[in-house]
Amino acid sequence: MKYIDFPKDRDLDLILIGRVAVDFNPSPEEGFKPLSQVVKFERYIGGSTVNTAIGVNRHGLKVGLIAKISDDQLGDFCLDYLNNEKNIDTSHISRAKNGEKIGLTFTEMKSENESSILMYRNMIADLALDVDDIDYDYIKKAKAILVSGTALAESPSREAVLKAISFAKRAGCKVIFDIDFRNYNWKNKDEISIYYSIVARQSDIIMGSREEFDLTEKLIVDKSLNDEESAKLWFKEKAEILVIKHGKRGSNAYVKNGESYSIKPFPIKARKGFGGGDGYASAFLYSLFDGKEIIECLEYASAEASMMIRSNSSSDLPNTEELEEFIRESKKEYGEFVARGDLK
Repeated sequence: MKYIDFPKDRDLDLILIGRVAVDFNPSPEEGFKPLSQVVKFERYIGGSTVNTAIGVNRHGLKVGLIAKISDDQLGDFCLDYLNNEKNIDTSHISRAKNGEKIGLTFTEMKSENESSILMYRNMIADLALDVDDIDYDYIKKAKAILVSGTALAESPSREAVLKAISFAKRAGCKVIFDIDFRNYNWKNKDEISIYYSIVARQSDIIMGSREEFDLTEKLIVDKSLNDEESAKLWFKEKAEILVIKHGKRGSNAYVKNGESYSIKPFPIKARKGFGGGDGYASAFLYSLFDGKEIIECLEYASAEASMMIRSNSSSDLPNTEELEEFIRESKKEYGEFVARGDLK
């Protein structure tokens, strides 16, 4: 069944625009403890945009990245890592010119149920993305672009994103909005709502948590909406598919034709409480491009999210064979409909 018509015969399936960062996660031998007590860390490439790019690439999609990285050794690390990934085009990843540094994230893992992140995002490279970095001839090579809400937090990055959306519309590309709220770099909630709602109104697919949708809708509705009301609101604009996540409870998906679906998490032993969103987006978008039914897209997304929560890294995403093996083993242990069902 078709839910959205992606343009045909494009060189790239998806171009992603947003954050490239570096993560430092405690080594597994450190166990669970406060960050202040951790001695050994493992270094990974990070940032939701780049993790999603890696994820969909490992499922066979051809992807490109538009991003800004630091002109130093950590920038070298990120670029080398991405150049070693098959079918990720890095030709539009550029270097910051005014000494901006790549974002650093340190992970705290206190227990299976308690984790947090410490982020360094002052004078940051990814938010130095400029309108001059956006190339129409590149955008028109893609079936869709994915915009991260993090890239809207400051100028000049937010103007670069809006320019990319304008080019996508001209080129007939679909626009995917991963709301991806991080409170760092934002000044207030009104600012968040202004820019999120501008992008949401132009998006064909919107993905985010219930809290992220509340932020997006803050200035345009009189009260907090439930998921069904949010779907009606954005379907009156341009959206064709909405995905609204509820953390450990699961997620809902809505299609403009009136259909709705729900999925729950797959049971796992958690290593950390985050990183699942990148796996979720990777598997959902791959499944959608592959023409799967929406409930299957959700099942794949939920499974990959669970795999990432049990992983020490947020960038060590599975390929399709590994994901499907996880689903098979989970169903063998917990039953065929382990993750399917109404969230209520």
